[in-house]
Amino acid sequence: MPPRRRPPGPAAQSNLVALSPATHVESFLQYLAAECGMSANTIAAYRNDLRQFTEWSSSRRIQSVQAVDLPLLGDYLQALHERNLSASTIARRLVALKMFFRYLVLEGVLTQSAVDLMSSPKLWEYLPTVLSPETVDKLLAAPTRADAYPLRDRALLAVLYATGCRASEVSNLTIKSVRLADSIAHCRGKGNKERIVNLNPVAVSALEAYIAGERTVMVRGRDQDALFVTRAGKALTRIMIWKLVKKYATRAGCADKVSPHTLRHSFATHMLAGGAEIRALQEMLGHASIRTTQVYTHVEHSRLKSIHAKCHPRG
Repeated sequence: MPPRRRPPGPAAQSNLVALSPATHVESFLQYLAAECGMSANTIAAYRNDLRQFTEWSSSRRIQSVQAVDLPLLGDYLQALHERNLSASTIARRLVALKMFFRYLVLEGVLTQSAVDLMSSPKLWEYLPTVLSPETVDKLLAAPTRADAYPLRDRALLAVLYATGCRASEVSNLTIKSVRLADSIAHCRGKGNKERIVNLNPVAVSALEAYIAGERTVMVRGRDQDALFVTRAGKALTRIMIWKLVKKYATRAGCADKVSPHTLRHSFATHMLAGGAEIRALQEMLGHASIRTTQVYTHVEHSRLKSIHAKCHPRG
């Protein structure tokens, strides 16, 4: 937690309170990067969420951060609900607002935050999509010789599922961060925190084939650290990874419900089904809070309940 700053004096506060919410957003984002060490992707998400709030509040003629009160915030949440956004999306927007207004209190712009009086939507209303092990097998086998770089793509899919890493984390993997002899990789996640993730034999074998084969040709002797690269030898971006996963999900017949994060959800749920402890899974996924990981216990319970209803003679 960064040290608390000394609030500005009364004269400074009188100048600040007249400023609109949008005026403070950039300084807040700089604070997240410089003092909280948040990743570029997280900051971009905060920027987008806060932009939507400031545009909405501007349409309501809100000209001061002090004018943002509980009734106004209730109207904003109602507007989000009317757009049929998921509970998780609304909860994320609310977290962005809470962080923003806590920052304003920290800076002395406000004396208290009305957002902290609001509760988040029940996240258990949303259960992430999880693939069956059989569907995962089809997805991992989807790249063929007809594709431009089947060895790279097989390795990419295998690593996503074997580690449960986010697409951005896999994009940031380097050739030096992977130790195939030990079946591990050093992954850098949110908040620039590093963790060790395990590689199963399928992922190790796929990586060995890719590194010895296609990657050597794609890099062409360039000084490139990225593990997964493009035809031009540049690092695969998060968006490129998303497109590749979608491509092979379409081929496997499950494109409507699959993204790189689906493989992360599937990894977590399958680990719990195999007997992994929730605390161990928290470390594997790089979650800061155990509450984030607990959603997978609900997913697994939901899956088992469905199986019971289908298979039990009195189901």
